[in-house]
This record gives sequence, C-alpha cells and structure tokens, in this order.
Amino acid sequence: MYKSYSMELAGRTLTVDVGRVAKQANGAALMHYGDTTVLSTATASKEPREGIDFFPLSVEYEEKMYAVGKIPGGFNKREGKASEHAILTSRVIDRPMRPLFPKDYRNDVTLVNMVMSVDPECNPEIPAMLGSSIATCISDIPFDGPCATTQVGLIDGEYVINPSLAQKEISDLQLTVASTREKVIMIEAGANEVPEDKMIEAIYKAHEVNQEIIAFIDKIVAECGREKHTYASCAVPEELFAAIREIVPPEEMEVAVFSDDKQTREENIRQVTAKLQEAFADREDWLEVLDEAVYQYQKKTVRKMILKDHKRPDGREITQIRPLAAEVDIIPRVHGSAMFTRGQTQICTVTTLAPLSDAQRLDGLDEFETSKRYMHHYNFPSYSVGETKPSRGPGRREIGHGALAERALVPVLPSAEDFPYAIRTVSETFESNGSTSQASICASTMSLMAAGVPIRKPVAGISCGLVTGETDDDYIVLTDIQGLEDFFGDMDFKVAGTHEGITAIQMDIKIHGLTREIVEEAIRRTKEAREYILTEVMEKCIPAPRDHVNKYAPKIIQIQIDPQKIGDVVGQRGKTINAIIERTGVQIDISDDGAVSICGVDQKMMDEAAHMIEIITTDFEEGQIFTGTVVSIKDFGAFVEFAPGKEGMVHISKIAKHRINRVEDVLTLGDRVKVICLGKDKMGRISFSMKDLPEEE
Repeated sequence: MYKSYSMELAGRTLTVDVGRVAKQANGAALMHYGDTTVLSTATASKEPREGIDFFPLSVEYEEKMYAVGKIPGGFNKREGKASEHAILTSRVIDRPMRPLFPKDYRNDVTLVNMVMSVDPECNPEIPAMLGSSIATCISDIPFDGPCATTQVGLIDGEYVINPSLAQKEISDLQLTVASTREKVIMIEAGANEVPEDKMIEAIYKAHEVNQEIIAFIDKIVAECGREKHTYASCAVPEELFAAIREIVPPEEMEVAVFSDDKQTREENIRQVTAKLQEAFADREDWLEVLDEAVYQYQKKTVRKMILKDHKRPDGREITQIRPLAAEVDIIPRVHGSAMFTRGQTQICTVTTLAPLSDAQRLDGLDEFETSKRYMHHYNFPSYSVGETKPSRGPGRREIGHGALAERALVPVLPSAEDFPYAIRTVSETFESNGSTSQASICASTMSLMAAGVPIRKPVAGISCGLVTGETDDDYIVLTDIQGLEDFFGDMDFKVAGTHEGITAIQMDIKIHGLTREIVEEAIRRTKEAREYILTEVMEKCIPAPRDHVNKYAPKIIQIQIDPQKIGDVVGQRGKTINAIIERTGVQIDISDDGAVSICGVDQKMMDEAAHMIEIITTDFEEGQIFTGTVVSIKDFGAFVEFAPGKEGMVHISKIAKHRINRVEDVLTLGDRVKVICLGKDKMGRISFSMKDLPEEE
C-alpha cells in the first residue's frame, strides 16, 4: 500500500513515499527534499555468504547526470564509475549504519541511493542518508535503528542546519552528524579553524535535529515496518571459547599480545593459533571458525587489559604518543618532500606544483564546484603492513583517507591570486600501524612548506580510540591508537587542525553511539596531542614555509590585461598565443577576467612572453618604441613584426635619414630593428619610422 509522510526540516519539506516504487526490494523509500529526489533501497540475500568473517554490507550513492540536466562527458555518454564525491558520500552513509546491524549477521546487504533530481537549495546527501535508514528500518532486514543524519554550516558566526549548496560555498564549517535515539554515532567535518567549543556546540545542535527526524522515522516504521527475518547466526560457540581458555589461559594470551612491535605480536598469535589447530585437529566444525575465535579472544584480552588494568599492548600510558620523527627534502628533484613517523606508522608525502590549467576538472552534480586546484592522494601498498597482493588502484578507504587530509589542509592554503599554482600532494604509506591518514596530514604540511607553498599555518592530525565497559561511565579514551587498539577498540576519532582550531574531523565507531562526555574528552585529548606534535616535532623540523619555490618547480608570473584584449592575445584560431609559446617555451593560461599566468623554467623567456603580451594589449600611440623583425620587404617599404601576429610598416622614406632607392640597400629579411610608432595610416595600419628614432645618449 502506498503511503506518503512529510515533515518540515530546516525550513524545507521532507517527504517520504513508501510502497510507491521498487516493491521487490526488502525496503524502499522515495525521498523528496524540496525538489531533490532520491530513491533509497535496502536488499538482503536469503542466505549468509559462506567462508567470510565479516558483515558484507555494500553502500552505493549513484549520481545520475540527468538529475541536473546534463549529459555525461566522454565518448560513452553514460554514467561511468562512481565519482570521488559519490564514494565519500557512500562512506558517510555506511559508517553510522554498519554498527547497527547484528555483529553475527553474514547475509549480503546492499543499500542503493539513486539521485534522480537535484534542487540546489536541498543537498541530495541528506535524503540519501535518511532514505538509507528509513528503507532499512521498514524492511525485514535485522537492524537496530533508526539513525538520522544532519548537516551543519557556520556562516557569520551563526549555525545553519542543512545548508544549501550556495551556503556551503561561504560556510566556515561543513559538519555531518549521525545519531541514534540517545547518542552521536558518526561525525564528519571540514572547518576553517573552528574552535573546539564551537565544534562541540555544532555537533549537539545537529544531534537535537536528529531526534526530531528519528521521531518522524518511528512513525513511518510503526505503520509500514515489516517483521524482521530470522537468520543463521555466525557467532563463535561458547564451548569453543571455553576450550581455548583451557589450552591458552588468559595470562598466556596477554603475553602474546603485549608487545610494541607489530611483527612480534603477529608471530606470537600465529604460534597460539597453530597450537590450537593441533589441539582441535579432530573438530572440523571448530577449525572452520578458529581464526574468528582467536580474534575474539585477542579482542577480549586487549579490552580487559586497557579497561581494567589501564595497560596498553605496547606498554604506553593512556595519553602517551608513540615516538615521533620528522624530516624534509628526503626525495631529490621533486618540488617538495617530507616524511613523518609515529611509532610503526610512516608516511612520505611528495608535493608537485603546476600551472592552474592542471587543476582537476570535476564532472558531478555540484554546479558550484567544477574544478579544484589542490589534490591530495593517499596510497596504501600491501608492503606497508607486511603483506603481499597486487595493486589494483585506490579503493574506497584510500580515497576516503586522501579526502580527509585534503579537507584538513584546504583552509590554510594560499589563494590562487596569491599563489597561482595547482598543487598535488601524494602520501605514500611506507609503514602502517594505526592512523596513517593523520600522519599523512602532518607529512603533507611539512612537504608543502618545503616546496615553498605559503600556507598560513601548519596543520597536524592525531587519532583517539575508546574502550567501553558495561555502562556509559565505564570507558577509557586512548590517545594515538595503534592498529591493534583500532581493530579491538570501539572508536577511531580523528581530528586535524592548527594551534587555533579544527580543520577536519572523522569519527568511526563500532558501538551504538557516544555520550557527550566521551566526545568532549576525545576532542580535548586530540587538541593536546596536536599542540605537542606541532610544537615539538613539526615546527622544529621546518618552522615556516620557504620563501621561494623549489628550483625544479615551474615558475609562474601573472599579469592583468583588459578582458576585451583576450582575443588579440589568442589571435585567429590561436595563432598569436601559439606563436608566443613556440618562441619562448612557456605555458600560458588566460582566465575570463583577463588574468594571465605565464609558467616556465627559464625566467628570461617568461619575461619575454610577458613583454610580448603587454605589447599586444597596449593601445598603440605615437612615440612608442618597439624592437621587431623585418618579415616582408616591398618596393614601398618594409613590414616589421614587433609581437607575434602584430606588424607595422616602415615606409621607404622613413627607413634612413638619407634618401635610399631600394629598401634592400638597408634592410634584409630577418633583421632585428628598432622603430618608433607614428600612429595609424588611413587604412588603420600601424606606421613605423626608423629615421625618427631619438638619438641615443
């Protein structure tokens, strides 16, 4: 039966149609927010997928170009692989929902959000996030929802709920918060150095709005929700855990995991597993789930050590950061490089500078952002964790980590007017044992400064973890988590920023939300750690951006011309500008407002190109002096090219102070001569004279 539900959300109407379309999905909601339309569906397989030890959830955010009245670019003229923005949106939908599915559920679940229409006043991410929750809640798929998501902006000091695309352009904050009925379950933010207290206030303004949405979803579920289906549990049998504890007592497992060296710990666990495999050789049913059982045993051991004994696997104090090191200029001939090491996490970032024409073009649904001049790419090769597998290009995790670092650094970059370069930083993970994304922020900051990019302030990033007990007030927040604490803990709370404020947040959790006390403590801890990293490590390595770009980087000069003269510089079919480029070897970019960027490695040739452009765009007046090349000789005079595509004539009577009978008696093709402008003749051509040049002193 088709039903429609509506509520007012941030001054716009949110409408949910249930039972109207996609009836063969387990759950479907046709979402309308203003004129933005998104179809959200949830489907699950009938049986669990065999041979896996994880929940196979897949989240898709599909951008249809017809939603904004565009035909896709390229030869194929149809939507191709997901854009980076679509992948990041999928991750933001995935992260709050994944913890709400049963931990022992192994059925494939796919959430698809198809953007069918976009109203610039209503961001399609909002109905997609809410639609995923609604479609799953009303389906028969086991899910401990609902959860709701709200975005917050900060414009002129005022919070804006679910800002429009235009408002996002001028906002100092782009915050996304997902909540359950009681707690915050996901945070994602980019900010222009927003202070910690303002960030916390914004988070809980979003949380309040989420409670109104959850009440709305509850009404829909009460009327349209289906009974949840039963499923085959993949939980490890309790009798197996009991048998494991008999063979490997808790004290022995503590010794196995208590090491600050990842390889040593992994070898210890390998030996424990081998011992158990031998003991259970006649129990094939137990051997099938033994790896998961050992993982769970490690997890319980580590959590107990941290929560009850305040002991971390590598022996650190709860607030202690692993040993830090920083270097710059480790790679020759690149434009900038830096390496940042934190324990067994090591990142090398390389900076490349290029003309603005190398900025990345974006082909998506956002009409305000069509290109970006700063690109951060993050790579995570298998050798960084001691594994072997072929490289298949960046996955969603790599794209997400790169975007997080990019978001953290954008607020401190110079404007294109002050620094007319496209900038790319590439973070190569040399070694990984926890929070490589935050290490890449630190390495990238130093690499940019080493390359001579005049960033306003350095940015550092750090991650906090969490282990919780049975009650809300039984928890431990861990500063600078390593991989093991991330795998076995409840939270990965990443915060990046300057001395003054936050530039990026990404929070992932595995439990059903965080109390406000935990959120505030995590933000406070990351601020303390960030200040330490900036002051004691990064600023001691490179205290400020270099005052010039690297000698191997291209040099760029900018001049401003009258926009009406752009056609003169370009010339017919690009003849003039191509001639300048051919003669000087530079790269020239001209914007619609007349800003000209000249890029090259030879300063003399760059200056020559700038001089040519200035000549071409100058209104010719009597008395101006030029140097040009004789390109044509006629009986009545010679034509002198004084700039690419620009010629003037020297009449035979104006070539020499004495009378000459033939032009060739004085001039030859290719001669470089000085001329003075006499104005324009009756035909509008520029007239030059050689004999009327002023005497040189």
